[in-house]
Amino acid sequence: MANTILVGAQWGDEGKGKIIDVLTEQADVVVRTQGGNNAGHTVFIGQQKYVLHLVPSGILRRRKTCVIGNGVVIDPLSLVEEIEGLIRLGVKVDGNLFISETTHLVLPYHRELDAQREILKGKNRIGTTKRGIGPAYGDKAARTGLRMIDLTNPSRFETLLRQKIKENNEILKAFGARPLSFKKVHAAYRAAGDRLKPFVANTVVLLHDAMRHHKDILFEGAQGTFLDIDHGTYPFVTSSNTTAGGACTGSGVPPHRMDRVAGVMKAYTTRVGEGPLPSENAEIADMLHAMRREFGATTGRPRRCGWFDAVATRQATMVNGIDELAVTNIDGLDTLETIKVCIAYRVGTTRYDHVPNNIEALSKCQPVYVEFPGWRTPTDKARRWQDLPAKTRAYLKAIAELTGAKLKIASVGPARAQTIFV
Repeated sequence: MANTILVGAQWGDEGKGKIIDVLTEQADVVVRTQGGNNAGHTVFIGQQKYVLHLVPSGILRRRKTCVIGNGVVIDPLSLVEEIEGLIRLGVKVDGNLFISETTHLVLPYHRELDAQREILKGKNRIGTTKRGIGPAYGDKAARTGLRMIDLTNPSRFETLLRQKIKENNEILKAFGARPLSFKKVHAAYRAAGDRLKPFVANTVVLLHDAMRHHKDILFEGAQGTFLDIDHGTYPFVTSSNTTAGGACTGSGVPPHRMDRVAGVMKAYTTRVGEGPLPSENAEIADMLHAMRREFGATTGRPRRCGWFDAVATRQATMVNGIDELAVTNIDGLDTLETIKVCIAYRVGTTRYDHVPNNIEALSKCQPVYVEFPGWRTPTDKARRWQDLPAKTRAYLKAIAELTGAKLKIASVGPARAQTIFV
């Protein structure tokens, strides 16, 4: 498999957790490279459902090394809870999970600031998960953040935390929020630091040692292309680089050591939070929600849904350098007589074949659709490409061609077995 970067080609929630789990069978090492516990990767193994937020999805397969890279921001309490939950489910995390010592920490003041800023923005809110991810990346960029290497040094952590809580309490008071107790925060996070210390390592050295031993590495991104801080629908984005370049900066593995980029996209389009979604469609959303689909793994919020947007996925292919595609949730369209695909945007007489960077222009964009006949038969039992209805195969080939990359995987359900290699 060599070294593979896996990215979301839409607005996140494309089903990356399942595809990572499937591809991990061929990998030796799985690396999470960015984001925080605002991400949620859902994996079904048999009847058991696993929801992972910080730990790479590869942890669910035996004899795989999992790494949380330096580009991730970690809430230590959340990570401890996730690890303990995996242990209770019989998942091994001893000796196969490593955390970069230079990952930045998400602390209680980050969450409070996140919530207060959303309240202040009112109707212009971004729609964050209020997990403190943005403020934590803000501290990182301002060079005032605390890192895992600080958390595992008790005296240093106490000094730095005391200073940061004092500083942030003044800001919280200005928002009208309650100040934090240094004593309570320090006690809780020091305990978490002790629990996490055995996992902490210099993961850049670890990964380069793996490459010297010709290990295959899979780089797991969180969120999707259009939530990227540079290339997404700014300001309705996350605070990290969710595109392929983030795998390099978030792991310490250089670009020339990457062999391929795989993009994951749904057979339709979804997003969580605020911001433009040109192909949004209420009927599709109602249909999918009635099927108990499209609710956020992290927040439980109903996702906004729409027809497949080829303008967006085509740009995702360009920005990420996507070589291969995995299309998920195909079975979600099984009942439709006609399926629409957005091939361009239009504002008045202006036609866009790319996603405009001007958020005001994007919010006014109307989709230009082409229609495909639906297959109107269940696909969830298909296990080979030939098992899929001819109209399903035609639709998948069309959206892959519109996207500009090779179709490699078709997923017709959440289980491992519901995965077709094309």
